[in-house]
Amino acid sequence: MGKGAGLTGRRKFTWVVVVGPALGVVLAACGSSGPAPKSSRSPSATASPSGSAIAQVTADWQAFFDAKTPVARRVELLQNGQVFAAVIKAQVGSPLASSATAKVTKVTLVSPEQAKVTYSILVGGTPELKNQTGAAVLQDRTWKVGDASFCGLLALENGGKASGLPAACRSAG
Repeated sequence: MGKGAGLTGRRKFTWVVVVGPALGVVLAACGSSGPAPKSSRSPSATASPSGSAIAQVTADWQAFFDAKTPVARRVELLQNGQVFAAVIKAQVGSPLASSATAKVTKVTLVSPEQAKVTYSILVGGTPELKNQTGAAVLQDRTWKVGDASFCGLLALENGGKASGLPAACRSAG
């Protein structure tokens, strides 16, 4: 996780409310995985390390964290997203989650299929988790939020502890 991992007070409360309602669903739903959904849209990027790949990582990362992005699309934008579909669906009903977004400030291509992403989570436009570091992966020609990054956010919500997180998080990157 990035520099914002030690949350206290309002920030922790806000993040718990954003991710927290989904955690129980994650624990029940993430023990098994099914086939990944087929994308109905054109590929978002190629493995070419170019400015367009960086732009696509940014766009896909921000779309994943945007509550306005349909659930099915958000599942597509998360590495092994089908495993976490119940979490994503559960977040839809949270008032704070509906105002949460991500702002990507830097993308560094590590390889043709991996990128390091520096981002902040904003709630109602206010940064709540600043300068986080995550990973994006190119999977099925689409840049996706790495499941290890998503699991890291779930661990943060869980007081920084990995215990009690879904089995999928134990095997994530």
